[in-house]
Amino acid sequence: MNGLETTLKTMITPTSDQIDQLKSEWTDQFVQVNPSRPELKRFAGRLGRVVTVNWSGRALVDFADGGWYDIAASTECLTKVSADAAKDKFDPKANSAQAFPDRGGK
Repeated sequence: MNGLETTLKTMITPTSDQIDQLKSEWTDQFVQVNPSRPELKRFAGRLGRVVTVNWSGRALVDFADGGWYDIAASTECLTKVSADAAKDKFDPKANSAQAFPDRGGK
């Protein structure tokens, strides 16, 4: 068996109940990434907000830079930050994840 087959064999597809649990746990939480993970180093020291959790069990995180990034919704990758600690560090107007964004120039 090659590496891809091994990976596919060990992948677990989350159930809808597991996704709902992840959504309730992570949605609208302020987070920071685990900088010891090589794939997350570029986000080190930045504060993000979890917009939602997708059907792959990955948190869609908004770092107020106009993009959303899918990161595993787990404590191995993300650390929750209290809303009080995040209030001065996260600008919700500086991102694309607004329910009703301000209209530019109007």
